[in-house]
Amino acid sequence: MAQAAVTEETRDASEEAARPLIKLEDVTKVFYTDEIETHALSGVHFDIRKGEYVSIEGPSGCGKSTLLSILGLLDTPSGGRYWLNGTPVEELDASQRARIRNREIGFIFQAFNLLGDLTVFENVELPLTYRTGLSKQERKRRVMEALERVRMAHRLRHYPSQLSGGQQQRVAVARALVGKPSILLADEPTGNLDSKNGQAVMALLSELHADGATICMVTHDPRYADYAERKIHMFDGRIVDEETLHRLREEEDRQIAEQARSARR
Repeated sequence: MAQAAVTEETRDASEEAARPLIKLEDVTKVFYTDEIETHALSGVHFDIRKGEYVSIEGPSGCGKSTLLSILGLLDTPSGGRYWLNGTPVEELDASQRARIRNREIGFIFQAFNLLGDLTVFENVELPLTYRTGLSKQERKRRVMEALERVRMAHRLRHYPSQLSGGQQQRVAVARALVGKPSILLADEPTGNLDSKNGQAVMALLSELHADGATICMVTHDPRYADYAERKIHMFDGRIVDEETLHRLREEEDRQIAEQARSARR
């Protein structure tokens, strides 16, 4: 009996390890405004496995941020299926989605999204205040651990306005880490930073990945996409291979040039 139990536990662990952390099948997103349909996503399929570092790259308006919002349970798809840790999230109600989002997902935003009237410590602690069963001492331990991990513990009493852009983004990363999420979702994390601070934040994400973090990052910059171990290319709401992406970009550039020539005539 004991041997059978061990075998079953081993099989369950093996199945869990083989199961994607995130799985999307034929996901679509359509926005309706003034009777106009905008297809932001068209039949998106892909998986992210635990421990991966994935970048989603493409030009502005191609659907990257829409896709990230759906992955982060901030938005719902118009069609298709989405599983997070084996759970079909489209079947969840708003409160269930909020609870899973708080526990499973850490967000890193382009604009940092720190609250100006809260200190660094309070900003990082904020996601934990929505969790039941965590003592004040446990929240403090987790906040300090997250701030030390991003090398910002010495600034815990400062306010966002007293920090540089690079420091603010480090605090934002700590806030994303503090809840020990299954995945970090980064939406253009270097978009508001100069080159030096941008590279520093990318180096930090690489360190976190080396320590076992699962990361999905949206970027329009091929230099930063190269930090990831796997790149996903998007164009007009679809996932395409790199060769197709280059061809579509060339066609788009050619059309823009032709329109400019026509306008000058």
